Amino acid sequence: MNFLTPGPALVIFACALMVSCSHKKSESAEAIEYQIIPHPQEITYDSGLTTLPEKVAVAFPEEFAPEASMLKEYLADDNDIIAVLKKGKESGKITLKKDPALDSIPGQYRIRTAGRIEISAADAKGIFYGIQSLRQMIITDSIASVMAVRNGEINDWPAFQWRSFLLDDARNFRGMKNVKIFLDEMARLKMNVFHWHLTDDPGWRIEIKKYPLLTEVGSRRDSTQLEWRGKDYDPTPHEGFYTQDQIKEILDYADQRHITVMPEIEMPGHSSAAIASYPWLGTVGKQIKVPCYFSAEAVDMLNVTDPKVISFLHDVLDEVMELFPSQVIHIGGDEASFGVWKNSPAIRKYMKEHDIKTLSDVQLDFTNRMSDYIASKGRRMMGWSDIGRNPHEKVTGVADSGGQLKEGTIIQFWMGDISQIKDAAERGYDIVNSYNMCSYLDYDYNRLPFENSYNFSPIPPDLPEGLHSKIIGCGAQLWTEWIRTDEKMFYQAFPRIAAIAEAGWTEPQHKDYRKFKEGPLPKLMKIWDSKGINYGPANDCE
Repeated sequence: MNFLTPGPALVIFACALMVSCSHKKSESAEAIEYQIIPHPQEITYDSGLTTLPEKVAVAFPEEFAPEASMLKEYLADDNDIIAVLKKGKESGKITLKKDPALDSIPGQYRIRTAGRIEISAADAKGIFYGIQSLRQMIITDSIASVMAVRNGEINDWPAFQWRSFLLDDARNFRGMKNVKIFLDEMARLKMNVFHWHLTDDPGWRIEIKKYPLLTEVGSRRDSTQLEWRGKDYDPTPHEGFYTQDQIKEILDYADQRHITVMPEIEMPGHSSAAIASYPWLGTVGKQIKVPCYFSAEAVDMLNVTDPKVISFLHDVLDEVMELFPSQVIHIGGDEASFGVWKNSPAIRKYMKEHDIKTLSDVQLDFTNRMSDYIASKGRRMMGWSDIGRNPHEKVTGVADSGGQLKEGTIIQFWMGDISQIKDAAERGYDIVNSYNMCSYLDYDYNRLPFENSYNFSPIPPDLPEGLHSKIIGCGAQLWTEWIRTDEKMFYQAFPRIAAIAEAGWTEPQHKDYRKFKEGPLPKLMKIWDSKGINYGPANDCE
């Protein structure tokens, strides 16, 4: 996957625009514009309709056989249409066609409808994205009472190559069924990176065979805090983790949908579940329990000066990288509790021996060692914008001494002054913009209105055009501290995930908030209704 080729984009973080929902009267499909999320870059319409009978022939070359099979499944599930697959044939009612000319941007595709439907792309990924658009183009013509697609042509490509959704499975375990639901909807929305947050203070959710206590101990906590800084707890034990076989199943499921699964293994902070499992990992040197509360202030952190701890992390990363083919491995790095390190004799000794002046430089030193190790395996390291420095106050990626993160590090910006993105881009780092006030889906709808998510642009205001290529995309994040039910989880994620999907795919000049809310969004909500997916308000359109 190439994450270094963003398309042009223009900055809009939030603008106020209130519109009312409308309900279209029944009319011919020939008069209805395509209702596709994310909105394509170029659409032209021709006269007439392409109707689809109950049984259609799908022609395709052998290399697109997996995509043809997915199309068959979609047509049956979405429209009760039976697809007859014609491998090796060049023409059918629907044709998947290889076109090497459509290779300027990864994921580019073209759809032409004129009595027949032709989806063209240079590779399987583009074909798959074209199929997702076709699914949304098919409607019932109310006059002819047939399934049909308005004739026309779509030329489309992603504005950004990184379009991620994060599920925090560590704080509240969500399980295989829910992961697959998110992957299905990510595919529909052409999102391509499932950011899987698998370890944190209150839970370790991935089987590591060399260290079985990580799941035997670290995947279970005695109770769960109910409110931020609250004293009330649910006394029911919370537990769960994914075996490596289950992870392989998820990886295969995602791969069929052209989604990369990127694991996040938190270090050096948010590591209490690991330390509860193996106390020698900690700086404090005491046995602790898996925390039942949610706080950035940790009881303990990894002792990054101990070679045995570093070997442990290498072992964990080895198993993770053996499982996950993702070229990017996320190490978290956020909200390190330097108070834990401050009074540690081992930390002070290490600082003296290595002429390290500040605790932020200790984290930078550790982060760069992890970066080197990940790079030695042919991968790239990503971390939150805290790596090396406090994002609330300082410059992203630069420690107190002025030391730099290693070349090749990817920074995921989430909080702080937006100018930090410019600072990091100027020093050559690739950046995924996950600005919390536009993309943190755990925030309630008053704090993060739907419109803010829709108008989010990964490229911040005033970023010089020459640095735009350093913004490789954006992410939507669903943290689960206070999400304890599936209903609540979906309510927080939907429909804002669709808005951010469009922010990552559609170039700003082709976006239209009013049309988005009046056309494709209500249609998508009906699909979610049919699948039992709960969703929150889109401002006035509920």
